[in-house]
Amino acid sequence: MTVEQGRLRRAREDEVPALEELMRAASLIWPDHREDLLAHPDAITVPVDEVRAGRVRVHEQDGEVTGFATVQAVRGGEAELDALFVRPASMRRGIGARLVEDAAARARAEGAVRLAVTADANASAFYGRCGFRMVGETPTRFGPALRMLRDLISEPVPPPAR
Repeated sequence: MTVEQGRLRRAREDEVPALEELMRAASLIWPDHREDLLAHPDAITVPVDEVRAGRVRVHEQDGEVTGFATVQAVRGGEAELDALFVRPASMRRGIGARLVEDAAARARAEGAVRLAVTADANASAFYGRCGFRMVGETPTRFGPALRMLRDLISEPVPPPAR
């Protein structure tokens, strides 16, 4: 895995359709829920209010958005990594891990002590490498998924990327 350079920045409202297309492409690489996603295209959404609130961050390389992550607000000390998607052609280059680190830094800056994610089984090893541990299963629209947590309080607090 090579770490892609590039920059992290806030998503813009005009990028929502392109982010949804990136999300669709990344989601369809796994056969597990392909039929469900194709039958229910409404499952692929990037909420504009999350973009407006600055909760959606993109990784941009050479003028192209190669990935994005959404972190929901802290509740009870826990922030939620609600979305993490990398363009399939850009996978396995460190972009996802960089987005996770940015999400963790932002969550800590908002006072979170944990970062939670609901993960597909195909992504569990990736999240494990990013410091998450499995805590159980949770129901989703298309069946059970893994619930994983990353403790943030024992980590150094770097400033969030701009």
